[in-house]
Amino acid sequence: MKTIIEPFRIKSVEPLRYTTREQRERLLEEAGFNLFQIPASDILIDLLTDSGTSAMSTAQWAAMMRGDESYAGSESFYRMERVARDLTGFRHIIPTHQGRAAERILFQVMCRPGHVVPSNTHFDTTRANIEFTGARAVDLPLPEAADTQLRLDFKGNMDVEALEQMIRTEGAARIPLIMITVTNNSGGGQPVSMANIELAKQVASRHGIPLYLDACRGRASAFKCPSTAANPARRGNPVWNLACSMAKPREAATPAE
Repeated sequence: MKTIIEPFRIKSVEPLRYTTREQRERLLEEAGFNLFQIPASDILIDLLTDSGTSAMSTAQWAAMMRGDESYAGSESFYRMERVARDLTGFRHIIPTHQGRAAERILFQVMCRPGHVVPSNTHFDTTRANIEFTGARAVDLPLPEAADTQLRLDFKGNMDVEALEQMIRTEGAARIPLIMITVTNNSGGGQPVSMANIELAKQVASRHGIPLYLDACRGRASAFKCPSTAANPARRGNPVWNLACSMAKPREAATPAE
C-alpha cells in the first residue's frame, strides 16, 4: 500500500487545554450560548474560524525578520504593493489590518439607506457593515447551495438569473455595487468559477453597476479551477495566472488571503 505523507515538517507546537463536557456546558451557559463570548483559551477545537490556525512555512518565518517597521515609507509596504499590483492590476492599494476594516471603509463610502447590495452569500462582517449604513444585504446563492448532500464543482457561484431579476425589481440606481465572495465562506467555503464571475460582470456592466470581489479565499477558488472538467479551457493553468484573471472582470476587491 502506497503511503502519502505531507511534504513539509512542522517545527513548532502549541499546547491546547482539554476541557470536560461539564466544563464546556458551564462555559456555554456563562457565555449565554454566544461563542463570541467564550475566551479562546477555553476552546479545544475552533470551528468558528480558520484565521490564524495554520502553521507558518520557513519562508514566512524568515520574511518576518525582513519586516520594516518604519513609520512611513516602509519597504514591507512597497513589497506588498508590488505583489498586489502584479496580482490585481489595481493602481490603488490600501492596506488594512483585517477584511472587516476594508469593508467598513468601502461601505461607508458606497452605501446609503435604501440601497441594496447583492452577493453570492455575504459573510457575517460584510452583512453587518452593509446594514450599519442602512443598506440591505441580499444573498443570491445557487438554489443547489441549500442541498448539503449535493456534490457540485462550483457550489459557491452566484445565481446570475436571480441577480438580473433583482436589478429589474429594485432598479440599478439602488444597487451601488455587486459583490462576489470567493470562496463562498458563508456558503460552506465553496469555490466560485471564473465563468460565473465573468457572467456577473456582464450583467453588472450592462446596468452600469460596479462589481467588487471579496477575495477572502481567492487562491483556494483559483486552485479549484484547473482540477475540474467543468472548466476544460483552464485546466493546467498555474494557480497564480488564474488568480490574476479574477481581477480582470472587477473594479476593486477587499483583502485576499
